[in-house]
Amino acid sequence: MQSLKEIQKIFREHANAAAVAAHTKFVPGAGKIAGVRMPLLNQLATKFKEGGFELVNALWKSGNLEEKILAAKLLGKIARQDPLQAIQLVHHLSEDITDWAVCDAMGMQALKPLVKTHAPAIFETARVLNASANPWQRRLSLVLVEWYTRQPAMHAAINKLLKPLEDDKAYYVQKAVAWIKRNMEKGR
Repeated sequence: MQSLKEIQKIFREHANAAAVAAHTKFVPGAGKIAGVRMPLLNQLATKFKEGGFELVNALWKSGNLEEKILAAKLLGKIARQDPLQAIQLVHHLSEDITDWAVCDAMGMQALKPLVKTHAPAIFETARVLNASANPWQRRLSLVLVEWYTRQPAMHAAINKLLKPLEDDKAYYVQKAVAWIKRNMEKGR
């Protein structure tokens, strides 16, 4: 895919050791890191949104940290084109999440344009992920509904997702539980 090759070329041109060091420090378990900064990813998501769902999949499969984050950002730019495909893609891609940065980018950005129009589908996806054996999917189940913490009417639905995870042994799931609870307190 030409767009993927173009993005990878841009990554090579803008990569630097300081970005690699920062990602390595702040994103344990990130695996392969290209070494580019987030502002560049934001620019590329806007520039390459015409690549659509095909480019999202290609970026995700390519596999480094920044490509996966860019895939989530790009999905957020195109989610309205086919909301159900976007939601299904988040669920499918979540199987391969290996760190909090990709998890949170997927949860906070990929479906953001749909939070007002597709809450039932987002909550259903969160419900399914909530029961996963994969700790990143369990974390994602909470991150997907973070936007709704500002709406007291949604707190009962969020609490149904929180309850089974309150004693979760996974560190990053516990961090998400605390984060969502804190945000709900602010949203009251």
